[in-house]
Amino acid sequence: MKRNIYFPLLVGAIAALSLSACNDDSMDSPAQTEQQPENLKIEQPNALEKVCYYVDQYWNSTAVLTTSLPNSADTNFMNSQMTQIAGLWGRTSPTLRFVNDPSSPNSTYNAISYSTGKIYYGYAIYADAKNKGGNIVNAMILAHEYGHQLQYIFGLPSVSESTARPNELEADGFAGYYLRRPNGYNQTTFAQIAAAYEFAQSIGDYQTTSAGHHGTPPQRRSAVRLGFLLGQYDLTASSFDYNFFYYYQGVLNGTYKMGKNSQYPEIDAYMSQYTDELRKIQNGEISAEEFKDLK
Repeated sequence: MKRNIYFPLLVGAIAALSLSACNDDSMDSPAQTEQQPENLKIEQPNALEKVCYYVDQYWNSTAVLTTSLPNSADTNFMNSQMTQIAGLWGRTSPTLRFVNDPSSPNSTYNAISYSTGKIYYGYAIYADAKNKGGNIVNAMILAHEYGHQLQYIFGLPSVSESTARPNELEADGFAGYYLRRPNGYNQTTFAQIAAAYEFAQSIGDYQTTSAGHHGTPPQRRSAVRLGFLLGQYDLTASSFDYNFFYYYQGVLNGTYKMGKNSQYPEIDAYMSQYTDELRKIQNGEISAEEFKDLK
């Protein structure tokens, strides 16, 4: 799903609404202020990776890879976030590269996670996300794309459908989890991540029979919410997957009312407070304004 958004100058600093974030100064890495193309012919995703894109399946043929964004502060932020996101899961950072296309700026409104341990992040989506909600939105998108790295590594998700929805909703959940964790983005209230989940739901779609279906806007909001709630606990990628789908699928089909999560009784006691809320988010009973007021 392409977004037709015009960016007059992607090489300038983008004015943004600044949201509170954890201090990443200790992990800042040196940034190059001049963009350096690495490969004039950018690598396109393969069949497996086409379900792990944020907006669209491909890059434009004129796009090039760079090691930096238009300014060093943004580059440092993204590199430090990449280190912190991977570190949350006890892993080293994948290769993070940025995608620029001066001849067609809108074509870089995308982010793609590759099974070869790389994440490509477009200039256009970075600029729009920061403009709409500040740094936290790009942290959320990057955590989402790293969620796909976890899926590659651990053979997740454990649930499969005829569309990309389970992969994408779980990646949204991984992002919500990261935003809450004390050793992640460390946002302790749901209101603090409002800009992030609003951006996630804005890219939801209703093409429910399409192979590339990412989930409807309410489903994407509920996935971020569920990940945020699970951020109360220190989980491995596999235990996150188990709990995410136990509650997400259970909310959809009602099975959470018929049994207990015997593997994680402490989590089950906590989550029992929120299952009805999650169901209402998924089916649209909770409005966008009510969603912002959740605790």
